[in-house]
Amino acid sequence: MNKFEIRKATLADKGRIWEIIQQAIALRKEQGSRQWQDGYPNEDVVQSDIDKGYGHVVEVENRIVGYVAIIFDVEPAYNDIDGKWLSDGQYVGIHRLASAQDPHMKGVGTGIMQGVEKIAVDHGVYSIKVDTNFDNGGMLHVFDKLGYQYCGEVHFRGASRKAFEKLLN
Repeated sequence: MNKFEIRKATLADKGRIWEIIQQAIALRKEQGSRQWQDGYPNEDVVQSDIDKGYGHVVEVENRIVGYVAIIFDVEPAYNDIDGKWLSDGQYVGIHRLASAQDPHMKGVGTGIMQGVEKIAVDHGVYSIKVDTNFDNGGMLHVFDKLGYQYCGEVHFRGASRKAFEKLLN
């Protein structure tokens, strides 16, 4: 049984979500990455995610330890890939995945992605498309571990990013 519970975020969760995202921004900076070092994501993005129903929190024992935007709409940046997606049909797009550093728990990223896969299948969608920075070792490890396939590069907010897809059954 997965110890991680994933649910839609509410406005009451916004403060904790923003704390987690700020921790992730600081961690990426500490790791020498330029990812998330330009004012994105910010509180307005979190508010928009919640308003649109994209925002999801991950809890362990009723404590929020992670955040992810789960998007069932088309991601325009994914229409133009230097490479080839595994499929051309409906997909779930994943953005702004972050895990808390207070406390830091092993497996949050994996737990989030496993939760996303279940949500996708529950909605009858059997493809997940996601991108990350070239130097985001944590996410690259999660994608490898869970069987995501590298498909090429997409350009998101002026930067080239590694793009992955996983077909679910």
